[in-house]
Amino acid sequence: MEDLSQRSTRAELMDTESVSFAEFHDCLHTLRIINTFTLAYRPTLRWFERMTVGVGSEQSISVIDIGCGGGDMLRRIWRWARERHFDLKLIGIDLNPWSKKSAEQVTPKDAPIRFETANVFSLDSSRRADFIVSSLFAHHLTDGELIRFIQWMDRHATRGWFINDLHRHPLPRCVIKYAVRLLFPNRMIQHDAPASVARAFTASEWRYLLGKAGISPERTEIEWFFPFRYGVSCRKL
Repeated sequence: MEDLSQRSTRAELMDTESVSFAEFHDCLHTLRIINTFTLAYRPTLRWFERMTVGVGSEQSISVIDIGCGGGDMLRRIWRWARERHFDLKLIGIDLNPWSKKSAEQVTPKDAPIRFETANVFSLDSSRRADFIVSSLFAHHLTDGELIRFIQWMDRHATRGWFINDLHRHPLPRCVIKYAVRLLFPNRMIQHDAPASVARAFTASEWRYLLGKAGISPERTEIEWFFPFRYGVSCRKL
């Protein structure tokens, strides 16, 4: 049994192997299924709903999703906001060029979503958005990279930012390890899903990382969501 007292440094195949577009696209499709059944979108949508209280349909809202993968979080935000007649500008950014291709294939043409292939730390320093979000991206980073990413979000988000990621714990790691073996043949999912949990965080680690990034505790909230997920948020206004 892997020691979960501290973050694993075991790399995920998604970050280290060159794979075909077909295999990568299938991996993202499977992740959408897993995310749906594990209520992965709920933390971000709840935070977004709180942050847009009082926003009228005449106001434009911009959102950047870093590490957007197949773009499913942005599509969820779009569908939620469409019912409220918000004027949205949604941008998904991912380092892997297959992400952009995959996301564009499954995103409706009328959605106000644009996808880019880029390293977040190489983006123009003047780049800004009302809200910056990430989902299941933070655990791919080292502690040093994550501290830098938190600082980047705090500089580039004008109204607030939100990180949606996993809670490192033996129970979800055990469940996901055997569930994906039973249900999903994709080798990337079978390897990366349990590895993701082992690379994830505890609440005390989030407090430490936020402190190292220079983010005041008064501006942030660390909230646990069922099943075994943390939402880390910061309000700028």
